Amino acid sequence: METKIYNQKGIESGKINLPAKVFGAKWRADLVHQVVESMRSNKRAGTADTKDRGEVRGGGRKPWKQKGTGRARHGSSRSPIWVGGGVTHGPLAEKNYKRKVSKKMRAQALFSVLSKKLKDNEILFVDTLSLPKISTKSGAEVMKALSKATGFKPLANSKKPRVLTALFERSVGAEKSLRNLPQLDIVFLKNLNPMDVLNHQYLLIENPEEAVKFLESRGQ
Repeated sequence: METKIYNQKGIESGKINLPAKVFGAKWRADLVHQVVESMRSNKRAGTADTKDRGEVRGGGRKPWKQKGTGRARHGSSRSPIWVGGGVTHGPLAEKNYKRKVSKKMRAQALFSVLSKKLKDNEILFVDTLSLPKISTKSGAEVMKALSKATGFKPLANSKKPRVLTALFERSVGAEKSLRNLPQLDIVFLKNLNPMDVLNHQYLLIENPEEAVKFLESRGQ
């Protein structure tokens, strides 16, 4: 599998052979769904909590005597059917939403998503994103040049983050020049996961030679 590599000016600078196990994997919707839902579940704070009738304040005294008033019998004003009473079957903070996802499952799900993105022509490889001077304007010019070369219009003009930019390593110039662009979200390659990739239309991978080697190592 071979694909093009572009430089910051939007000019083709070479080609790269992609490993089939990473970018030619079969689409496995069941596995991707399981991993993504598990990741979403693991992000839940689990802080929602309600009080039952034994935890709310007051209600120790019987509102009125059992018989003779003509009204329904009640033993406590903290009953769930009373205003200000306890909540029945409400959420409790003690509930654990954590789900275990093995490294192999996460890697295979990522490979499946990357393969589909490549098949749909939604991955762009850029040799480097090095901006010596921190400048949002310079970052916008780089994205505009890449947009013209590839036809990926959201790279240049989108008000929503539709492009996920995976940096191979920390670069202050690139990070600070690109982070204010509304069309981009930035992530480091080592943190790349199927949920983030699926939440964006396009994926931009910097330093593809090293990036592909790293991704391939995740499946071992």
